[in-house]
Amino acid sequence: MKQHICTHINGEAAEFLCDPGDTLLQVLRDNLQLTGTKEGCGSGDCGACSVMLDDRLVCSCLVLAVEAQHHQIGTVEGLATGDRLHPLQQAFLDHAALQCGICTPGFLVAAKALLDHNPSPTESEVRFWIAGNLCRCTGYDKIVRAILAAAENMRDSHAGAQS
Repeated sequence: MKQHICTHINGEAAEFLCDPGDTLLQVLRDNLQLTGTKEGCGSGDCGACSVMLDDRLVCSCLVLAVEAQHHQIGTVEGLATGDRLHPLQQAFLDHAALQCGICTPGFLVAAKALLDHNPSPTESEVRFWIAGNLCRCTGYDKIVRAILAAAENMRDSHAGAQS
């Protein structure tokens, strides 16, 4: 029997119907057409399907959609503001930190979670934080450099706004 779920996705109220065994990944992509979240492995090993569930970074392929009831979900679609890219998205472009794009949304969501938690991470902290995200194309150096550049840009923008 279908379940009626009320939640918030990227700050907007959302409702959907799902089967009890549907994953959050399936519902985001198939029911809600939020196709930025990708399926890489289906077993929680690659991070391509990373989303925020309240304040936790989770693999949406491992979360049942019914668990989203009354929770906040953040996807890659929630990063940009209108036509303005989030500093992380811009840094990924500027540093060529993407190729095929399957892993990119998961890296962006994981990186945003890191910078929300720690706006001044070291390179080691970035590498540790994104260790659950796998990239088969780029290696990780450009991704790490992009995250560090975005962190610096965001700190500078925040400092400039406070002056």
